[in-house]
Amino acid sequence: MRVIALDSTTRAGSVALVEDDCVIDERCGDASRTHAERLPAEITALAAAHGVALADVDMYAVASGPGSFTGLRIGIATVQGFAFVHRRRIAGVPALDALAHLAAANETSGGLVAAWMDAHRRDVFAALYRVRAGAPFTAGRLETVEAAAVGDPASILATWRSASLSPRIFVGDGATAFASDIARAVPDAAIVPAMPLAGAIGRLAAARAFDAVDPAAVRPLYVRRPDAEIARDKP
Repeated sequence: MRVIALDSTTRAGSVALVEDDCVIDERCGDASRTHAERLPAEITALAAAHGVALADVDMYAVASGPGSFTGLRIGIATVQGFAFVHRRRIAGVPALDALAHLAAANETSGGLVAAWMDAHRRDVFAALYRVRAGAPFTAGRLETVEAAAVGDPASILATWRSASLSPRIFVGDGATAFASDIARAVPDAAIVPAMPLAGAIGRLAAARAFDAVDPAAVRPLYVRRPDAEIARDKP
């Protein structure tokens, strides 16, 4: 299974070439340029560097969100274009899932992993997972305990604490940005910085190929409504 995966949830994002469960190449994007300026060239350059014709890609994978609204739209549209042309299916993978799988790769069963992405406005996109037995990056490796939501860190931590949920690991740029809040609430928790996600997205897609959909069926996972919609609905 040969997969090209794209993450455009952050300014830099990343692209990866994955074959079965192996990341052949993963490249971070140039954060000084927008996704609109860099795509689809980053994908074609990655494929060309490994002598891979896009017609020989079995499936595409893309971060479905949450993240930058503009980045998500451009990333999904780019992957849809390739998939339409070559009649391939697409796996949309939530970015928080990919973060959690990366952090849980070497964890033992039973622990809790919190994935936090910086949502700006002093908010984070957050989800909580329990590590299960199984190979890393497989469908049953993580159980969702708290689904993706957005809110201020203190409120999210208080909600989890009231439910006796104490993560061993916090991962992502949201965890780094609000490390002091985490330290006060969960003093012994480890904080893992954000990592490139495209490789993890590709591995998860390869393991869940049965979940892939036709290009037109891919939908972004915004979690929070876009500012344009909020402004439009104001009286």
